[in-house]
Amino acid sequence: MFLTIPTLLTWARIAAIPLIVGVYYLSWDMATKNLVATALFVLFALTDWLDGWLARKLNQASSFGAFLDPVADKFLICASLLVLLEQGRIDVLVALIIIGREIAISALREWMAHIGASRSVAVHMIGKLKTVAQMVAIPFLLYDGHVLGVIDTHLWGRVLIYVAAVLTVWSMIYYLRRAIPEIKARAK
Repeated sequence: MFLTIPTLLTWARIAAIPLIVGVYYLSWDMATKNLVATALFVLFALTDWLDGWLARKLNQASSFGAFLDPVADKFLICASLLVLLEQGRIDVLVALIIIGREIAISALREWMAHIGASRSVAVHMIGKLKTVAQMVAIPFLLYDGHVLGVIDTHLWGRVLIYVAAVLTVWSMIYYLRRAIPEIKARAK
């Protein structure tokens, strides 16, 4: 099931990364760059929901798709954070916390799967809340302006990215606490 519609949508998320990054190398004014990058991010972030829905609806769920989906999400998030860092819209510490956690928890999940204990680090509500905070903060920070003359996306994006950073640390601690008993049990 390498080239199903859901898997192609997941691949599209990965293909979007150079588009979002590349927007900032164009000679457009900053407001246009921000608008296009935001629209691309939102469009491709929505494919995360759509590919899962289609995989279930079309009965095209696959182990390859299950592997590729979180990888695509992490690439999209990390690339967007690096763009925001380059634009001076987030702090280095926030980017390091979020990107570092993604790497650490991915490695932990892989290791726990290897030892047959993947259930102990299954996705939890804290991780889902972290993802929601990130997925709202990033387009707000990419847009970096006012919506309807009222909503200051830079301000709300900064608040949400800090919330995401706190939830990132919290979720990492949660997953590590769940994994440690399994690790200790296997070490004996």
